Amino acid sequence: MKGSWTRFLIVLGILGAVYPAQPTFANERATVDLMSFAQGTLPVSISSGDADLRIVMEQAIAAIDGNAGGYVATPKPALTTDIVEITYSLPALTRFERFAIPNVKETPSPFQTFFKKINVLGSSVSADGPFVVLGQGELEVHDESGQFTELTLTDNQPEVRWVRLRLQDGIDVQKDKSFFEFSELIANGTQQDQEPSDRYSGVWKGRGVKLELAQNGATVTGCYDGNSTLSGTVQGSVLRALGTDSAGIPSQFILIAAEDGAIRGLRSTNGAPFKQYDGDHSDNAPSCLEQEPPKLGCGSIVHGIGFDFDSDIITPTSRIIITNLYDGLLLDGGEAIQIIGHSSSEGAEDYNRDLSQRRAQSVVAALVALGIDASQIAAAGRGEDDPIASNDDEAGRSLNRRVEVQCVG
Repeated sequence: MKGSWTRFLIVLGILGAVYPAQPTFANERATVDLMSFAQGTLPVSISSGDADLRIVMEQAIAAIDGNAGGYVATPKPALTTDIVEITYSLPALTRFERFAIPNVKETPSPFQTFFKKINVLGSSVSADGPFVVLGQGELEVHDESGQFTELTLTDNQPEVRWVRLRLQDGIDVQKDKSFFEFSELIANGTQQDQEPSDRYSGVWKGRGVKLELAQNGATVTGCYDGNSTLSGTVQGSVLRALGTDSAGIPSQFILIAAEDGAIRGLRSTNGAPFKQYDGDHSDNAPSCLEQEPPKLGCGSIVHGIGFDFDSDIITPTSRIIITNLYDGLLLDGGEAIQIIGHSSSEGAEDYNRDLSQRRAQSVVAALVALGIDASQIAAAGRGEDDPIASNDDEAGRSLNRRVEVQCVG
């Protein structure tokens, strides 16, 4: 198979700009929100000094969930002098080019106010620092929806692996103590590529969590809630998976297997908003996993194939998923294979349909380069026409960006 993959890379090189073997990333992916749970960013600690503001992971994730809607960030009222700090780990070294805060809106109440002073700090050493200031600013209420406040970046931005969001003071403080609101931190830049994580085999348990997973390359299958089944693919540190219970009710998962062995995640069931889904690793033996190793092939929904931003160029780290898919299709022996590309809803419908068609064609070209008969495989692009999740936040949007494999015979 290594020789086949080498042949795939050679074919990409021959095709030049359309399928280059070594894509140039530059600023093409600079508009991806890298401070997003769905992109692998994970809250690791929360601090509010001596004040007990009852801030938990739910509020920490809300600041990076890709949903610009406002929320109460301090479940207990705070003083203007209280400082809230949330520290996040990034999946890889990152250099930021932009920080912005969307939807700065005040709730019409004397007891609530939006945070005013924003500082973003970074560290390349550890979650404990040392930290340096990356960006900062003071917020004012936006006149209308869809606006952003750009933070001022410091010069000579370093590459960092941890980000600390520091929040203080309010825009319209009318009481000694107020409930403080926030929307989200948007951060764009460049991030080092990651090979798929290999941490998705085992058993995890937590409040409302009973999860068993088996991993083979970038492909994962498993069960949850006792006997409901799921399957998905790993891209970098993130597992995106779809599940169904015995009554046919679907669930969607964005999961990150943390370095301490725990699972941190979000889950949506039957179209409901994504909720926190965290569990600790258990030493119990799996009880409901199938014996056969997971594989991709006919009927698969694949989330892990990466492309340059706004491009049909497949990223090099996707080779393991393309190879897994090729191996599975050979075993399935389908006489006619269709690779269907789907997108999220950002941008114009016609453009998204065209982009999804071109991305599906890139996958077809990669599989043909590995050995699939070109006469047996075709591409189709559906754009944003058939979402499987909400497009209101980045968790749902990342699930809608997918490739589906349909076979006949």
